[in-house]
Amino acid sequence: MIEKKKTTIILFSGDYDKAMAAYIIANGAAAFDHEVTIFHTFWGLNALRKDENIQVKKGFIEKMFGKMMPRGANKMGLSKMNFAGFGPKMIKDIMKKHNAMPLPDLIEMAKEQDVKLVACQMTVDLLGLQEEEIMDGVEYAGVAVYLANAEEGNVNLFI
Repeated sequence: MIEKKKTTIILFSGDYDKAMAAYIIANGAAAFDHEVTIFHTFWGLNALRKDENIQVKKGFIEKMFGKMMPRGANKMGLSKMNFAGFGPKMIKDIMKKHNAMPLPDLIEMAKEQDVKLVACQMTVDLLGLQEEEIMDGVEYAGVAVYLANAEEGNVNLFI
């Protein structure tokens, strides 16, 4: 019996283009029949946030984090040439022109391909996020779970 190859990705960045790269690689690996896990931590958690404002009880600091961070994958800025928010609009227009999938669609495709989306529980707690604010189908785990997956991984990436 041939063992399935495993790919693990740590998505640390909250930049639209870097998150896109992580999801393009994840979907490609899943298409090649890899077992894929994306471990979202710190600003990478923004890709998992729901777009709509969810009313949850939070302290002052947690409310501030929630207001400062983009709500959902489509609101994330670019790593370079953000131009006060105009850069993401330009790149999304270019992507549309070239029939490239936007990040929210890449995330949905990953879910359809059974890519395991994991939110770092420690970071969720630190940033004051609550499960109601995170999209459905996401698992919550700590670094030990990531390390166990990575130890068996054929491909391990940090984005």
